Amino acid sequence: QVQLVESGGGLVQAGGSLRLSCAASGRTFSNYAMGWFRQAPGKEREFVAAINRSGGSTYYADSAKGRFTISRDNAKNTVYLQMNRLNPEDTAIYYCGTTRSFIVVPTTTQGVGYWGQGTQVTVSS
Repeated sequence: QVQLVESGGGLVQAGGSLRLSCAASGRTFSNYAMGWFRQAPGKEREFVAAINRSGGSTYYADSAKGRFTISRDNAKNTVYLQMNRLNPEDTAIYYCGTTRSFIVVPTTTQGVGYWGQGTQVTVSS
């Protein structure tokens, strides 16, 4: 059974930084791409960033480019999202997701086969 556990969320002032972590278990972590998504109140869940199996390729939503960095440590079965220059529009629940397929990189919610429980990020102005 694949399990994803996010941590690192919290309350931060605009302009600040947070680093989210997602610890995975239940299968060989390095065989699957990983992604981060977020859902703000009243909005649909949206893609933020993704990383391929080796960590050599990364993908970002326009809103994340230049501010967020996704990375992974396959030895620790963990994927990270470093978020800098946060603004109130980044306030959301952030979810870690991964795929059921070796091939797919999760850049859409349809590509995600497993979700974590989410971690709240609140950015105050």
